Amino acid sequence: MTILLMTRPRAEAEAFVADLSEDLRARLTPVFCPLMRIVPLGAKVSTAGIGGVIFTSANGVACAGTGRDLPAYCVGPKTARVAEAAGWRVALICPDAEHLIAALADLAPEGPLLHLRGVHSSGDIAGRLSALGIETRVLPLYDQVLEPLDDPARAALAGSEPVIVPLFSPRMARHFAEICASSAPLYLAPISEAAAKAVENMAARAVDVAKTPDSPGLVAAVARLLAVACRVEGADRAQ
Repeated sequence: MTILLMTRPRAEAEAFVADLSEDLRARLTPVFCPLMRIVPLGAKVSTAGIGGVIFTSANGVACAGTGRDLPAYCVGPKTARVAEAAGWRVALICPDAEHLIAALADLAPEGPLLHLRGVHSSGDIAGRLSALGIETRVLPLYDQVLEPLDDPARAALAGSEPVIVPLFSPRMARHFAEICASSAPLYLAPISEAAAKAVENMAARAVDVAKTPDSPGLVAAVARLLAVACRVEGADRAQ
């Protein structure tokens, strides 16, 4: 049986596994080992004088509190759903930061905008939008604290069964590369080229970068890696 090592916070990891097809779930054994813990900072969100907010994660929405009558520009459909449920007026949904920046550059909304995010964030959305003439401020609402591998994860990585690891951010990929000592056949699914670069020196049997930087893209990458793992491991065992 192939192991699926899930390194996201537990609720998000379980949601990802639930998105897999029934066939994939039947052929994978999930091992949950959150390598990141969300810690709210308790910051108060003031939107006085703000023309709109940017959300790049559901965690940002959860820490922002009740929505205001402002346009919310969101990365990812899940973030948008959570924002709408919290009372924000979702005005834009983009698949990633690059598309969000391009879309906002075309819209040229009245600023300033406020990016409600975690301490650690990639893409420098606020800086790039401000450089385009759309003033954008940043308010970190939570920290993403890195965690070590637990015993079940270490056992999986020390075993003989293939292990598929979706990597949901460049920071998580770097952390995994630093703490992983694996003798198991390793198959990596980075969410982006930046995440793939962070694991380029790892001794993986295969690396499959998601075609789109989101959960559906990673689900598809996991499916492709499972097919490769079954072929490669089956051939090895037949020799």
